[in-house]
Amino acid sequence: MSTTTDGATAAPPPAQADPYALRAEDARPAPETFRGRLRHLGPGLVLSAAVVGSGELITTTSLGAKAGFALLWLVIVSTAVKVWVQMELARWTILNGRPALDGFRDVGPRIGRLSWINWLWIGMDFAKMFQRGGIIGGTAAACSILLPIHGGSLSTSSLTIWALIVTGAAILILQTGKYPVVERVEVVGITLKTIITFGLALALPFTAFGYGPEQFADGMSFQIPAGTVGIALAMFGITGVGADEMTTYTYWCLEKGYARWTGPDDGTEQRARRAEGWLKVMRLDVAVSWVVCTICTLSFYVIGASVLHPQGLVPEGNEMITTLSHIYTDTLGPWAEYLFLAGAIAVLFSVTVASSASVPRLWTNTLGLLGVVDWHDMRSRTRTIRILTCCLPPVWMCIFLWVQSPVLMVQIGGIGGGIFLLAVVVAVWRLRYTGVPPRFRANPWLTVALVLSSVAIAFLGVYGVLDTLELTPGS
Repeated sequence: MSTTTDGATAAPPPAQADPYALRAEDARPAPETFRGRLRHLGPGLVLSAAVVGSGELITTTSLGAKAGFALLWLVIVSTAVKVWVQMELARWTILNGRPALDGFRDVGPRIGRLSWINWLWIGMDFAKMFQRGGIIGGTAAACSILLPIHGGSLSTSSLTIWALIVTGAAILILQTGKYPVVERVEVVGITLKTIITFGLALALPFTAFGYGPEQFADGMSFQIPAGTVGIALAMFGITGVGADEMTTYTYWCLEKGYARWTGPDDGTEQRARRAEGWLKVMRLDVAVSWVVCTICTLSFYVIGASVLHPQGLVPEGNEMITTLSHIYTDTLGPWAEYLFLAGAIAVLFSVTVASSASVPRLWTNTLGLLGVVDWHDMRSRTRTIRILTCCLPPVWMCIFLWVQSPVLMVQIGGIGGGIFLLAVVVAVWRLRYTGVPPRFRANPWLTVALVLSSVAIAFLGVYGVLDTLELTPGS
């Protein structure tokens, strides 16, 4: 306790509100104007910063380099069909004040303390460790080319030193573990990514690698060329909002305050109206992030198809960054390599920061469901998140130093994410009818969109698995 200048005892500062707890005193009405809703955006932009990185810069550009414009349709489908599942899962979270992994446990059958979907997430996350290691490796490769430290730009020693620096920097940025820090860093990152990438794609028609309406017509043929099934499946799992990003989005919605401001369900009309208001904010947040993801994903694909495909250049191994640099040097001149490297570092590092912020939260929640930690105790939860923030990124880094093939590592994570996406669709439909009152699922257009989204995800997921089995020797 402190005293004021007149000798009175000052009240202690209010304790930090727990974003994962619903209290009536934290409830507040949602903004009613479009401008007011814009001021409360954030989780979607954090998600966009995480999405627009490994999948777009590495996998989508590689797919464009390998398939040309033929799979342009898959890029559009991949970014468009998933947002409705994301929106449905976030709606359940805001109405119930519970994150996705907590909800997945309600979708039986259970195996021990967890649902089969929780166990599938654990398996998927181990596959995703390869992807996150690939992102760290891609960042280290770009830094090493820009500023070699020892033994050459892509030597093992230079890559190792830069991987250590990149990993350490991400951990230092996230030491506080607070959502506002993550939001500020990622909003700046996604803004720069969108401006640079979209600007380059628009400039291509004025270079030797221009494109026209005929290329776009070929790209809407709804075919998958031979030899591109594996990378196409990985791209569908990674680009747009993947299953792990959908899951993570519920945590960012909680930490932003959408559920806390909605308040606990006391059955009153006031609470229902607050919920409708904050759900409108969430839908706008999802829409803005979808627009950003679509623009960036299409830009990366078009760049790969226009610049790399005609030259037969496909990003592979640690030379991925060197190959991708042709996007800039072949269109703008040799000097643009430095511009590309700076952009690549910004893109990939922001993904590393986003992963280093989100994955510890999901693992902490999983440990809470297993009874290892007390998820509902804010001090215990925050401490565990900070410990995992320091421990997990070095594990991803070590995986990269062991495999040293960023493109392959990102594809492994993408296939794992594609499989988990099917399970998330099942969970969303179950939670929709067990945890969302009829009032909040009465919009027929949103229901139709969710049905179409679910069918498209199921079709492409099953098609990819069956096609992969057909291509497996001896199958």
